[in-house]
Amino acid sequence: MHRHEGPPPRKFVPFAVVGVLAALTGAGLLIGEYDDRPPWGTDIAYEGGYVLASRIRGYDADGSRTKALIAGGCVRLEREGQGGDRAVHDPAAWVEGCLDGAAGRPSGNQGLVR
Repeated sequence: MHRHEGPPPRKFVPFAVVGVLAALTGAGLLIGEYDDRPPWGTDIAYEGGYVLASRIRGYDADGSRTKALIAGGCVRLEREGQGGDRAVHDPAAWVEGCLDGAAGRPSGNQGLVR
């Protein structure tokens, strides 16, 4: 049998260096574009508001907290910073998700096609 050693390092190293530089450049462009906010931050914010309001609605026996959420409570929660880390990504989407969850509507982020 003949053993093949592969390409010599002088041919392999330049391709490896170019690949690493391309990956670093791509990562730098993504970081520059989105900084601390992930590309799917709007979806994260919406679902955060939706889940919070759904939980409040589920534990609200007399319906008073749910009515308060719909009548401006979602905006107040977000303004006071009670939306958590998820609301920071897109406050308007968080409020929209909160209102949908409080009203009992299905999440706008469900399904394959939105």
